Amino acid sequence: MRVISYNLRKNHASGELVELVQKFNPDVLCLQECDTTDLPADVGHLHLADSTKRNRLGLAVYFRTDRFSALETQAFSLKKSLHDMVLKPAHERLIGTRLVDHETDRQLVVASFHAAPLTARNSLRREQIRAAHELLLTLGHGLPTLMVGDYNYPLFTNSLTQKVNESGYDLSLSDRRTYTRYKFFRGHFDFATSVGLGIDNVETLQRGASDHMPIMVSASYRENAVATL
Repeated sequence: MRVISYNLRKNHASGELVELVQKFNPDVLCLQECDTTDLPADVGHLHLADSTKRNRLGLAVYFRTDRFSALETQAFSLKKSLHDMVLKPAHERLIGTRLVDHETDRQLVVASFHAAPLTARNSLRREQIRAAHELLLTLGHGLPTLMVGDYNYPLFTNSLTQKVNESGYDLSLSDRRTYTRYKFFRGHFDFATSVGLGIDNVETLQRGASDHMPIMVSASYRENAVATL
């Protein structure tokens, strides 16, 4: 299963999506900072499961209909940073979809996530990640779950990995840095956390119009792995 995650930088990279899907043939596409008022119903062979509604530049999940059916999609608000309180850029920072995989006759949850910006503390982003994992359980407790997106966590990822592992999830960084706009903050901003899935590879794709590079996560099912939140 291939899942692409892409932060569109205030929708600037939206024109790249059709080519991206045609070139890499993903099963799921998760977007951040997309214009949710102008999303197409389909991007290539992928269909829109749903998008956030309370912020124009929000999140969306697309899936391939020849392999999956979407049973339920839900958007969630997370604890706000001072940046969110003052500028109000995003009320909902998580959207998850429960899918039926007809190739394997299994269900799973795939989610798009956008953490608070770098003006917030890492401790707040850790709390958002923990809360996001817990909220996704409401879509299907014990189901394989993959959360991808912009974690805004380029520094001290070892401590984050430890916290994520303690909850039963795995954290998977990409093979190359995904953000290079600012010299000091260059690093792995976009990655994946998962449970019940083996992450075979996380590939950083070619830079486009966004300040983030898209990533493609290759995952497979893994037995007897359940989050301990």
